[in-house]
Amino acid sequence: MARITRRTYVKAPLAAFALSAAEAAPAGRTTGQGGIQFSEILNPGEVSRMRLARQIGINHAIVNVNSTLAKVPRTEYVQALTKIKEEFTAAGLKIAGVESHPVPAEKIKLGLPGRDEELENYQAAIAALAQVGVPMVCYNFMAGLGWYRTRVDLKERGGALTSEFNNADAKKLGLTKFGEVTEAQMWSNIEYFQKAVIPVAEKHNILMALHPDDPPLSPLRGLARIVISAKNYRRIMNIVPSPVNGITYCQANFVAMGEDVYSLAQEWLKEKKIFFVHFRDIEGKGERFRETFHDNGPTDMARMLKIYGEGGFNGPMRPDHAPTLEGEENDRPGYAMGGKVFAIGYMRGILDAYKLPHS
Repeated sequence: MARITRRTYVKAPLAAFALSAAEAAPAGRTTGQGGIQFSEILNPGEVSRMRLARQIGINHAIVNVNSTLAKVPRTEYVQALTKIKEEFTAAGLKIAGVESHPVPAEKIKLGLPGRDEELENYQAAIAALAQVGVPMVCYNFMAGLGWYRTRVDLKERGGALTSEFNNADAKKLGLTKFGEVTEAQMWSNIEYFQKAVIPVAEKHNILMALHPDDPPLSPLRGLARIVISAKNYRRIMNIVPSPVNGITYCQANFVAMGEDVYSLAQEWLKEKKIFFVHFRDIEGKGERFRETFHDNGPTDMARMLKIYGEGGFNGPMRPDHAPTLEGEENDRPGYAMGGKVFAIGYMRGILDAYKLPHS
């Protein structure tokens, strides 16, 4: 009888495990072959979150540069952006785009005095982004209030914390300091913005990916919202028709609008108008809804990923708002990393099962 050494005893199951894993792995592995770019929103200086993003297989970053560029003159935009890019490159991450306006833009959105200076800053920022090789801007036109929730402590599966919007509660808070802003004003403001910015973006080949209003209903505490339907998106993209005038497909917002999220994605993918995807789900509709885990809402998320993959989407996609998990602080509702780790694993598994490429 052959003698079994301690080394043989330890190595045998490891070899068997490696063999079974190789047999179980899908043929033609899809990682690193182009396709959907898994991304995470990260700020300069967030070293720990950058490391965690790399550890779970994320290679692309979506970065907020607004606060950085707000502190420097236009002549220093390229220098400031180059420094940010170097930081992310050193962390092993490629910047796939910037989220939120690259420079302050509240006067633009509200049509206030000083908006022309903000627009000049915006045009300079687009040129600077192009110069350093950042290809996309995810922007919004939510004036006065950004994405908005009325609760951030709702219990999801296992006691995880998630957020809710209830318009009945929002109405109780009354108007904001901006008073009432009409839809006519907002249409005028976005037209002014588009005519000033889209031609510059096209010149520099920067994709302008408009994010829906969140929540997508109007008015919100007296502030009109116009990026609230597929019909309005089509109207906006026709203000200045351009191959760079497109969409951030934040799919839960289109669910909240009551749109057919599947056929709409297929339509806009064919038109090459989806530049960026926010992957998340909600339970409910515009007047009242709550965020869910990525696998715990009503949308067929596997079907959505198949639509993106088979539709030829090869841009950045990030798992948006995720519940706050056990042991995490709830100081950044929707943006703690635990739920994002779960979401990325879920998304990778679906794409690998369908043998769809991602990087």
